Amino acid sequence: IRVEGIERLEPETVIAHLSLNKGDEATPEKVDAALKSLYATGLFADVSVGMQGGTLVVQVEENPILNRVTFEGNDAISKEDLEKEVQLQSRMVYTLPRVERDVQRILDVYRRSGRFAATVDPKIVKLEQNRVDLVFEIAEGARTGIRAIKFVGNEHFSEDELREAVSTRESAWWRIFSSSDYYDPDRMGYDKELLRKFYLNEGYVDFRVLSAVAELTPGRDDFFVTFSIEEGPRYKFGKITVTSEIKGLDGNTLSQYLSTKEGQRYSADSIDKSVSKLTAALGDRQYAFANITPVPDRRKDDRVVDLNYVVKQGERVFVGRIDINGNTATIDKVVRREMQLAEN
Repeated sequence: IRVEGIERLEPETVIAHLSLNKGDEATPEKVDAALKSLYATGLFADVSVGMQGGTLVVQVEENPILNRVTFEGNDAISKEDLEKEVQLQSRMVYTLPRVERDVQRILDVYRRSGRFAATVDPKIVKLEQNRVDLVFEIAEGARTGIRAIKFVGNEHFSEDELREAVSTRESAWWRIFSSSDYYDPDRMGYDKELLRKFYLNEGYVDFRVLSAVAELTPGRDDFFVTFSIEEGPRYKFGKITVTSEIKGLDGNTLSQYLSTKEGQRYSADSIDKSVSKLTAALGDRQYAFANITPVPDRRKDDRVVDLNYVVKQGERVFVGRIDINGNTATIDKVVRREMQLAEN
């Protein structure tokens, strides 16, 4: 086996990655497998394998070694933040697929900061001993704004009302100190949840966001954002009960603390307030760690939601250490004997 074209590597290193050994039968299938095995190492830019008489000749062109990786044109994002994202580093083997993956990682960083017009052009500077410097030339571009926010499927609320419900805002000159009018994919997901919460508080239990689409303008400077929604019918509260699974505690006595009333428009906020009030009331009754779960029963035909607050006993919690601070004139045990709680 003869290895040609190597500069840094030893012949034994190349031979170690072959699937052929001296004395093996050199079938076309085995030679092809040897070729693929060498390419798979990522050490070579070009490889050829062929027979010359009884000698297997392996001709290779080594991939260069990275001397350093630098960035140019990055003002909005620091060099340190970009270095955390890219995987290529000095003394690693340079390969085009690795560079392409790092270019995409850099673009992802800029897109997360709202700069969808950013471009990255990788350049190499050849050095001696088959080494190269890799320079990512970055054109950041301006932040990508929101030209318009549209809603499809809204019948009971206007587009202006729904725009106030979401956190994303249309771009305007007076929002120079705000980032809410820049496109952010994560904010889109948050806005879908805000829309759902808005409609739940208005009684639309069956509400769904069918899709949230952001379309980039041809100039890559703005987005058109469109929410497709399905409102469904409006619901009211039906029968409301409190069921206590705590021994000696009657659930009916807790109904006075509920914010939800039968016949009222369904509201998720009212349910949350009821749970908070029940938690406080149970704490006053020394059930500080009780679990309260609202269990809805939707009656679609009547457009009513029956609600049952289930109160369960939480785990028993014991008092650990009691510390008393600020008692300069009175010793601890005088204060402790006035307390109803004791350690353990």
